[in-house]
Amino acid sequence: MQIRSVCVIAVLLTMSAACTVTATAPRVVVQPPIAEVVVARPPPPLQVEVVPVAPGPNWIWQPGHWRWEHNEYVWRPGHYEKRPAATAYWVRPEWVARNGQWVFQPGHWAYR
Repeated sequence: MQIRSVCVIAVLLTMSAACTVTATAPRVVVQPPIAEVVVARPPPPLQVEVVPVAPGPNWIWQPGHWRWEHNEYVWRPGHYEKRPAATAYWVRPEWVARNGQWVFQPGHWAYR
């Protein structure tokens, strides 16, 4: 019986020595800056949208907006996105007048 206990202990010690836990640093993703979109003429007025019922309690409506694609404004309709955190809120994209031109500022999540 004593030899069996010693063998079990030896096996357990060998197995535990083979198991290691390695802590890794959190992954950080660095994205290159987005090129600024500057247009000589103002965007059309925002379109009126009918906002449908949210698919769930943590879904936030992101209103439609004008994008500049292929030398013209293109309407991107609004849609729901799942809130990434309880303190997150959506800052809608907008076109800002600057030095006689219009600069697009993309929408993004902000946190309280």
